[in-house]
Amino acid sequence: MTTASPSASRQAWLVVALLVPVALLNYLDRQMLATMKTSVMEDIPGIALEANWGKILAWFKWTYAILSPVGGYLADRFSRRHVIAGSLFAWSAITWLTGHVTTYEQLLATRAIMGISEAFYIPAALALIADYHRGPTRSKAVGFHQMGIYCGVILGGFSGYAADSAHHGWRWAFDVCGLVGLAYAVPLFFLLKNPPRDGAGVAASKTSPFAALGELLSNRSFLLLVAYFTLPALAGWVVRDWMPAILKAEFKIGQGKAGVSAALYWQSAAIVGALAGGFLADRWMKRSQRGRIWVSAIGMALIVPAMFGVGYSPQTGHLEVAIAFLILFGLGWGFFDCNNMPILCQVARPELRATGYGIMNLVSISCGGFADYGFGALRDRGVPIFGIFSVFAATAILSVILVLLIRPRETDSGLPPISH
Repeated sequence: MTTASPSASRQAWLVVALLVPVALLNYLDRQMLATMKTSVMEDIPGIALEANWGKILAWFKWTYAILSPVGGYLADRFSRRHVIAGSLFAWSAITWLTGHVTTYEQLLATRAIMGISEAFYIPAALALIADYHRGPTRSKAVGFHQMGIYCGVILGGFSGYAADSAHHGWRWAFDVCGLVGLAYAVPLFFLLKNPPRDGAGVAASKTSPFAALGELLSNRSFLLLVAYFTLPALAGWVVRDWMPAILKAEFKIGQGKAGVSAALYWQSAAIVGALAGGFLADRWMKRSQRGRIWVSAIGMALIVPAMFGVGYSPQTGHLEVAIAFLILFGLGWGFFDCNNMPILCQVARPELRATGYGIMNLVSISCGGFADYGFGALRDRGVPIFGIFSVFAATAILSVILVLLIRPRETDSGLPPISH
């Protein structure tokens, strides 16, 4: 493989730099609602039950999940750049609108529409990064992008303080984030570029939806990756969406402190995990084609004790115990998260990667929606936290087995390198 030119390498990393703020906004808009749960429920009394709150979280995920393969296919078939910029503009408008709802039904509707608009971003963004970063920088580049996601969740954790503020409130936070996203969508559209495609790539991008679906679903390694991607999401979404409320209730702390404790530490650990896991995976790939799989499996192995520990921590009465195990969870999650698209790149050809990631999102986030709703229902029935998180630990053990069964292959052969 020949060395890429300096200008091509700069363009490849510019794409990552442009997308990091978008990833931040993508998850900030999601995390704020979970962090500001108490204020929103007090302001909109029609929500009433924990199960209804879980339904709000679930409707976002279900619409997001259903539309993810569609967004991925459009990004593969047409322009990743257009899909990314259009998605940012649409969800930012909905974020602003969320700050102006007055009823439970309106909030349910805006979250569902938010899911539709955000569904088009992640598959297109990760596929675009993979297009530019072929081989020795792929996991690192994805890790840097995921860092934006973790920073968005961290900032979302601080939104509890804005919700508690007499001068701001939860609606103000949605207004500001919506306007920032709308403003950034315009320069992003002009600065982001699609990489050039050769003749074979252009022809392959015209694959029909049914042919693309058939090719992916007949790929055993892809199906294993879908299952591997899905099982940890049951824990991941509950940790993101419910942990502020869990810590507030179990440790009798304020909404602001609970939001920060639930997001800052484990997301900071996830940043370290994503950067370290990306670097380690790219290095390991020089010695073995299974390097990224091994690094991802190590991360999943860290999640197992983390889930047991988080579930047991309320019995200790010490918030620090919960935070320590959340940090362990974050490290494992970073190792896992930065390698999902790179592993997909080892089992699916370039023209199907956004579609493939969309399918992964469809299955994973649909199950995450049921996990959110189910967690709320179980909490209404008084099921112990430790029992629920023990199930999450068991799914992580199964995930380790699944990822080790994946058989990678060369899918970028014949393509010129863009980044080294």
